[in-house]
Amino acid sequence: MYKFILTLFISACLNICLAQNTHFIKPDSARFITGTQDNYRDITFNDQAWKMQKLGEVWQSQGYPDYHGYAWYRIHVHIPSSLKKSAIWADSLRIYLAHVNDVDETYFNGVKIGKIGSFPDDKGGYVSKWPAVRSYCIPANSNLIKWDADNVIAVNVYDGGGTGGIFMGEPFIDMLEKTDGIEFTAKAISFLPGDKAQRKLLLQNKFNTTITGTFHYKIIDAAQHITLKEANVITVLAPFASKEFTLDFPHREGIELTYDYTEKTSGKGKSFTEVAPYILTPIASNSPVINGPAVLGAMAGHAILYRIPVSGARPINYSVSGLPNGLTLDAKTGIISGAIGANGSYPVMLTATNSIGKYQKVFTIKVGDKLALTPPMGWNSWNCWGLSVSAEKVKSSANALIEKGLADYGWSYINVDDGWQAPQRAASGEIVANDKFPDMAALGTYLHGQGLKFGIYSSPGTKTCGGFLGSLGHEGQDASTYQKWGVDYLKYDLCSYTDIIGEDTSLAIQQKPYIIMRDALKKQQRDIVYSLCQYGIKDVWKWGAEMNGNLWRTTEDITDTWESLYDIGFKQDNLYPYAHPGGWNDPDMLIVGMVGWGESLHPTRLTPYEQYTHISLWSMLSAPLLIGCDISKLDDFTLNLLKNKEVIDVDQDVAGQQAKKVIEENNFQVWVKTMADGSHVIGIFNLNNAYASYGLKLSKAGINQLSTIRDIWRQKDLGKHLSDVSFNIPPHGVRLIKVTSPPTP
Repeated sequence: MYKFILTLFISACLNICLAQNTHFIKPDSARFITGTQDNYRDITFNDQAWKMQKLGEVWQSQGYPDYHGYAWYRIHVHIPSSLKKSAIWADSLRIYLAHVNDVDETYFNGVKIGKIGSFPDDKGGYVSKWPAVRSYCIPANSNLIKWDADNVIAVNVYDGGGTGGIFMGEPFIDMLEKTDGIEFTAKAISFLPGDKAQRKLLLQNKFNTTITGTFHYKIIDAAQHITLKEANVITVLAPFASKEFTLDFPHREGIELTYDYTEKTSGKGKSFTEVAPYILTPIASNSPVINGPAVLGAMAGHAILYRIPVSGARPINYSVSGLPNGLTLDAKTGIISGAIGANGSYPVMLTATNSIGKYQKVFTIKVGDKLALTPPMGWNSWNCWGLSVSAEKVKSSANALIEKGLADYGWSYINVDDGWQAPQRAASGEIVANDKFPDMAALGTYLHGQGLKFGIYSSPGTKTCGGFLGSLGHEGQDASTYQKWGVDYLKYDLCSYTDIIGEDTSLAIQQKPYIIMRDALKKQQRDIVYSLCQYGIKDVWKWGAEMNGNLWRTTEDITDTWESLYDIGFKQDNLYPYAHPGGWNDPDMLIVGMVGWGESLHPTRLTPYEQYTHISLWSMLSAPLLIGCDISKLDDFTLNLLKNKEVIDVDQDVAGQQAKKVIEENNFQVWVKTMADGSHVIGIFNLNNAYASYGLKLSKAGINQLSTIRDIWRQKDLGKHLSDVSFNIPPHGVRLIKVTSPPTP
């Protein structure tokens, strides 16, 4: 019976343990050691010789920068009986650990109270569950709890790659209250005619007990500091019942919605505030528009595949004038394919026509020794599917890329991340796919048939980050296999290679595996974009191009929080000298839309303000743009972020210059990017936590002429012959403008 109750409460807590009650214990640190032994779980184990670690931060930032594998935390905590006595419900003690990367097994006073994920030694092998919130509950009457005495929470952690530890939140211990059973679920927002919007909110009771209380909501115009509407509703929720509310509000920037629920008996409540999504990108014209880059890199004699990205009403007819020998155009699909035998620059005229109009664009195919002349754009499976990726999910994502119109704006790569490999190689040593991918070559053919590129993932170590087979000792075979499968892109992730090199931290040892795979790829009669994923170790941006790398990760993994976005994105400012056509600094994938890393997909935790900042900054950085969400679940707001032609043009500019930070003052940053046509794109970023005004004299950004200023997101000119501009910018938000000066006489 005890086990049943414990399991029930653990299951309930996983979804709702995100708020702390008034009375709680917040342990700031724990004793820590790498490696693992069974007796580390024992309550009597002497851990005095262990080092201290701050909870809520990864161990890589606390003295273990390159460590991946097993580790233990032991949290010593005094639990006063007053915690129980002050509780209204007094039903269960909650142990909230925030997130753990990647697997945890947690013990309370020597007894296991929960486990999420699987260790490499478990039956079935390593299964990462890092996105899951770790929250375990123990019945308040359990003899496990030592009231008014010291207790030990021992957590065995396994990190398979990237960051490791208890992080992305602050652990706490408290008593569960009825209000913890309340959950708010915001359904997709509806954008209505007349600049109106509507949000449907579901108020749910996740507990097997009736909850009575008051639901309160407020609609605020944060830009003008006024309340537009406010209401209280007495609400009784039966066990596991729910009630839907409809909120109507203006469709514009700056609208914030606050919800809270106060439980009647305890007076305790749960609340959250959200920024209402708002669309800045104008509705695309029905007349055809050719989007995407103006240049393509390829190698002589290698297969070329290019889907002309055209938005507008269907059907569309395509034509190309000046198409070089060896290439053909499918006039119905707009797919150019074939090969060019000789090096050179081949300008062609692309034409798209429908019943409404015609659009033409000069497009240059450069055949030589460089690929990825503009940053790759596409989708990667990791941030939504994690290790649960399958061929069907990949095909579904490819179909959604086309059905949602993203392929019409230049999004073209479909990249399969970790989790596709079989447990063993073939007898010949060749890498083979697992049952989720019955025919990799057929998958490549399927993607190519739609004009999309096929990406794949591996590691220079024996194992990938997810515990699947890596390429060590089989680099040549794997590169040859990728060619046979029709692979166009390889993400090569450091992972278990760090276990092989041991204490050797030299530059040569970091470069070695990427040199081996570089040389293997060079032997293939196929263009394969080479993505170096080694987290910026040894300043990879300084030598990534020598590896024939087309992009190189400059950071650890990004997560869907402002803190992660800020720490990664705004620390790229000194890397601008190393970005160029054919080689790009990679600050990791996009964190918009529904993400979840394999399960429990959730809307990104970035506010709409922060999402505009995210896409604006990545475009100014000339960063690879790889969507990480479930494309089939893209809403109108997220599509607005990903289908703005003028924003994409900033990223895909043929000059390939990364923006520079030119001003930092009063918690604002101003970044400037020089475009191929001589214009400048300026991003003004408000890093404050509230709306704030900023005035920019163009001369401070190095522009000394009266200029035309255009709002890029709104695709609207703000004026001509201007020397300065002022904006009221939302918290963590941006104004992205293009400044065009008249030519110098």
